[in-house]
Amino acid sequence: MKTILCYGDSNTWGYVPGAATRYAPHQRWTGVLQRCLGGDFVVIEEGLNSRTTVLDDPTKPFKNGKDYLIPCLDSHAPLDLVILMLGTNDLKHRFGLSAFDIGANVAALLGLMKQSACSRSGGAPQVLLLAPPPVGKLTPVGPTNFPEIFRGAEEKSKMLGPIYRKFAQEAGAAFLDTSEVIVSSDVDGIHFEADEHRKLGEAVAGQVRRLLET
Repeated sequence: MKTILCYGDSNTWGYVPGAATRYAPHQRWTGVLQRCLGGDFVVIEEGLNSRTTVLDDPTKPFKNGKDYLIPCLDSHAPLDLVILMLGTNDLKHRFGLSAFDIGANVAALLGLMKQSACSRSGGAPQVLLLAPPPVGKLTPVGPTNFPEIFRGAEEKSKMLGPIYRKFAQEAGAAFLDTSEVIVSSDVDGIHFEADEHRKLGEAVAGQVRRLLET
């Protein structure tokens, strides 16, 4: 059996737009991926709400994706593939980052994975980098003021796909621009509707087959 680790934020966790609840396992894109790939694969979810790339969020401790990445890889080893989708939370206004800065943060994570020894051969695993889709219509939901938290994120988020693609090529990682497949929900502007999870899981499954079944 081949093992795939999906490392991401609330959209890997399965956050329901406007509800702050979680989609059922079969509805999340990771669950769709598992269903599409079948029993010869094990898909491991590692989604965490508000997870950043390499940043310490002063309002949300323990969300730094860099800090947990290597322990996570080691705990789930041996791995055949790591799917990485982070960067949306780096768009928060409090961090003041450009789109290129966010891409460079993702590149730092790709570099860490290249140095890891969590594959079946004892070296680095294959990596599939997903660029998150652009931010949608930012809408306040309950106490969460998405328009203020993500002020200025709409335009920056549109630049992430090409920037991620370049860093993926430099790192030797496979790449998928999710903006070609899905859109963010206008319920809050950040998270994915259930049908978008389905479309993403199916698209990722196609990429995984090309990477692991050749």
